[in-house]
Parts: sequence; C-alpha cells; structure tokens
Amino acid sequence: MNFTQEDSIKLIFGLKIKQLRQAKELSQQELADAVGMAVSYINEIEKGKKYPKPDKVTGLAKELGTTYENLVSLKVNKALAPAIEIINSPIFKEFPLDMFGIDSSKLLSMIAEAPIKVNAFINTLAEIARNYNLKQENFYFAALRSYQEMQNNYFEDIEKQVEEFIKEFDFEPAPPINADQLITILENKYNYIIDREEITNNPKLNGFRSILVPGEENRFYMNGNLNRTQRRFLLAKEIGFNYMKIKERSYTSSWVKVTTFEQVFNNFKASYFANALLLNKGLFLTDLEAFFSKEKWDGDALVDLMLKYYVSPETFLHRLTNLLPEYFGLNSMFFLRFNDSETPNKYYLTKELHLSGKHNPHANQVNEHYCRRWISLTMLQQTKQLSQSGNYTRPLAGIQRSQYVDSKNEYLCITLARPLNRKPHLSSSVTIGFLLNADLKKRIKFWNDDSIAVKQVNESCERCSLVDCEVRAAQPVIYNKRVETDTLEAELNAFISKMKVLQEN
Repeated sequence: MNFTQEDSIKLIFGLKIKQLRQAKELSQQELADAVGMAVSYINEIEKGKKYPKPDKVTGLAKELGTTYENLVSLKVNKALAPAIEIINSPIFKEFPLDMFGIDSSKLLSMIAEAPIKVNAFINTLAEIARNYNLKQENFYFAALRSYQEMQNNYFEDIEKQVEEFIKEFDFEPAPPINADQLITILENKYNYIIDREEITNNPKLNGFRSILVPGEENRFYMNGNLNRTQRRFLLAKEIGFNYMKIKERSYTSSWVKVTTFEQVFNNFKASYFANALLLNKGLFLTDLEAFFSKEKWDGDALVDLMLKYYVSPETFLHRLTNLLPEYFGLNSMFFLRFNDSETPNKYYLTKELHLSGKHNPHANQVNEHYCRRWISLTMLQQTKQLSQSGNYTRPLAGIQRSQYVDSKNEYLCITLARPLNRKPHLSSSVTIGFLLNADLKKRIKFWNDDSIAVKQVNESCERCSLVDCEVRAAQPVIYNKRVETDTLEAELNAFISKMKVLQEN
C-alpha cells in the first residue's frame, strides 16, 4: 500500500466528517446540499480519497457544529483513537490490502463504528502473537503464503513475462539452462559485474549465497561454495528482478531484516520468475504428463527428471505447485519443507503451503513433536544415514499414502531429500502431498501401486491417539487432555439430563 502522511491526513479527516455527520443524523445527501457539494464528493471525502479546499472545510465545520481547527487537526477523540492507531501502524502503511480485495476506507469505517470491540479484537491478536513469539516478518510471510494460496500459487502475469523474456532475448529454454547465458544477459543488458571470491573469503559474510551492491555498475557477489543448481537459480532470480523492473527488494540472498511487505512480495515474484525460467512450462508439462502416466511409482525416474533441469528439490516441487492445479486439475495439495537440526531427533518445519484449504500437516509454534511416521521425517533419517556412511550419491525420492488418524483424509505424499549443502551432516526434505480424491486417481496413474507404503499418521505425537506407535517421541498429552474434557462434558450432560427427568417426575 505504501501509505504516505498525506494518505493518513485524508483518512483521519474523512473519519471525522463521517462521525460528526452521523452524530447529527445527516445523510450524505443532506450534508452535500447544505454545503454546496456533490454527494459523490462527500462520499470520496469520507473514504479518505479526497481533501476539500479551505473554504469547503470552513463550510463543513459550520454545518457539523465544530471548528475549522478541529477538522484539520490530527487529534481525534477516544472513539476514533483505535482507527488512527491502525492507520499509523507500519503494517497498515505497508501492507497491500488491495491485493486481498480489502478496501482500506471500509475497514477503517468498520473500526470507527465499533472501536471498542474492534480494538479488543486487535489487542487479542497482538497478545496471541506475543505469546507465540510472532514477529512482524512472520506476519508478512504468512500474508504472502495466504495470497499464494488464494491464487492457487499460479501467476499468469509472471508466466507471460517469462515467455516475453525468452522471445526478447532469443533465450533457449531447453534444460539444463546454461548459466553462462544467464551471466551474459546480466552483464550486457543490466550492467552487472559478477564476483565469486569476495564474500567467499569473508568469514563474516560467507553465510550469504549472494549480495548485490547496486550502482552504475551492479556488483553481484556470489558465494564460490554454491553448487550449480544454486548458482543458476540466483542468476535467474536477478534477471527476474531486472526484467520485471522491481526496485523495492532485499539485496541479500537470505533475510537479515524484513522491513516491508513489498520486499517480501517482490522477492517471491523474482523467485517465481526464476522457477518458471529454469523449468519451462511447456517442456516441463510434457515431462510431467509422461511421469504421471506411469502405472508404477518410479523414484529414480523422478530424480532423473529433476536432474535433467538442474534444479534443487525445493525448486522442482515448488514448480509442481504452480502447474498442477492449473493444468492437471489437482487443486487439493500441500507443500512442506523440513530441516534436520544439531539436536538429535529434533526437526523443524521451515516452509509450508496449502492449496484449496488447510490440510492436515502444518507447522506448530509450541514445540510439539512432529509425527515421525511422516515420510518427510523418515527420509530425512535415511538421507542422514547415507551421508554419514559415505554412500550418498544423489537426492532420494520416496512416496507414501498417509492416512490421518481421526480424519477421513488420505494423501499421496511424494518426498525428495538431500544433505544440506553447507552442513552435509544435516538433511533437508521437501514433500508435496495430494489429497487422494477422484481427480488425483484420474491424473496420477501410479497412485494405487501396491509397492507404495500406507501408513497412519498424525500432526504431532502430543495430539495422536495411536497407543502402539513404535516411533512415538512424546506422550499424547494434548490428546489425553481432550479425551478427559470430552468425558467430563459427557458426564455433565448426562447428569443434567437425569436431573431434569427427576424434576419433571
């Protein structure tokens, strides 16, 4: 939204006009007639879109029983204070409400009309955020994820820009994309100088994959320790920033500090551009059609397909979330990324995406133990063992039909796992899960391959009712508490029913 001080002044003025008009029980038409304005102009003022000239402000003040100074002052009464607090908050100023179809003036009107209730609601959300240690950047990333989910993670405008780029630069999209071709475009078209040594040799900065120092010559410092897939992605992403003329952005590959939602959103757009460039839509859809037409699951063939495009497992599966809903009709799916940790038997869900509703597996912020029956975690363990024994040669692919305990949902889950590049003793896995429904059975022929393991799974050990689970990492304390509460409630209802019968007799 990029709210300015002028925007805030208009909104505050409009809220004051509306509040005073309603207090005097005047319609917009009656106020407009009294001050000699069009009713549409009064409506625009109250929405914070117009600000009248001084003589009109004087007329409004007189008709509304107040002073010129009061109307133009930024001071407000107690009833409007919550609305003004939101107007002046960083999130409101930076968050693109229009992306979510939210009219800022209507939102503020709602706040102004019920300030006490809305303020209590806002304070409740803030308290929840504090209790779960949610920072502003958590909110920005959650908002981005929600926007992706609303769009089924397919963005036609970016897809078209990639196609235009390919035509304009006579770019060869056949895999694997030539990194030298990307470098040449950055150097010749966008005046980049690419350095592979500077941050590699700096112990305080070599945790970054890349750093951009913009100027007349854009100096792009890439970490020399990156593998080929990482280099290709970063180069393609830089082209995305430039080709889409994105100015508001982070200049580092990983976030040091998130300052605006615009940065988060633009980083996603450039990443989407890179994915679409590295995994050309037409070529990749043909390959996917052939793979999903197989009657038997073939993990090696999936890894071969990924290696054909020279992309990471995460980039590969993310591209599936772009294309499968749009072109295969597979809308009900989720994406998860798990990372191993230095603490034994401790795993972190570091990224998730849910299309067509919230699916069973999801992150938690309360330190629960994720279900060890998920293929995401079992493959992390397998990859770690292979890496430690020196037998790891390439990413692993696995598949599982996951039936959720206490739920009718069953998912076909495909996972790719590999050691972390900078910490090979640790592993990362990415999983795409498809709700097992008629659409999936029609498009993915190997869904019923009898070699695919079928397992009962749950969200976390603490919430699971499986008493004979062989890999339980924690006691089912939350499940037991829920059973205890349900039992008590049933006993209470039975008691009340019994007493009512006795009273009636």
